[in-house]
Amino acid sequence: MTQTAWAPLSNAKHIDWVLASIKAHPEKWARARAARDAVWNAAYDAASTAASTAASTATFYTAASTATFYTAAMVATYEAAIGAIVALVAYDDCAYMIESEVGELKIIAKLGDQRAILLLPACIVYNETNALTNASIAV
Repeated sequence: MTQTAWAPLSNAKHIDWVLASIKAHPEKWARARAARDAVWNAAYDAASTAASTAASTATFYTAASTATFYTAAMVATYEAAIGAIVALVAYDDCAYMIESEVGELKIIAKLGDQRAILLLPACIVYNETNALTNASIAV
């Protein structure tokens, strides 16, 4: 197995999940993108700055560019995934938020936690994907 540039990061498995999920479920990411707003943009800018100091800029851009952009609609959809990657690179202590309950993470995001703001779309997709997986197992 080829080692990725972000493999040494503590959140590497979550970055891998984001990248696999955006490829497998782009429609879920498109819906989750609705969680973005001006607060998301400010959190993204702050996390990008933190990511550039927390890990090499090359590592961040390698992970972020793994998702290939084809159309403007796809670029807009991928922005939510890129935000999650930025948070996972910038903040070592935030991966658990992806697996949180959506309502709880929305509250934390509304309180201004930049990690929660950036990871809310990933949390939505994660919970939707798990709900589908669990429902198919139960049937």
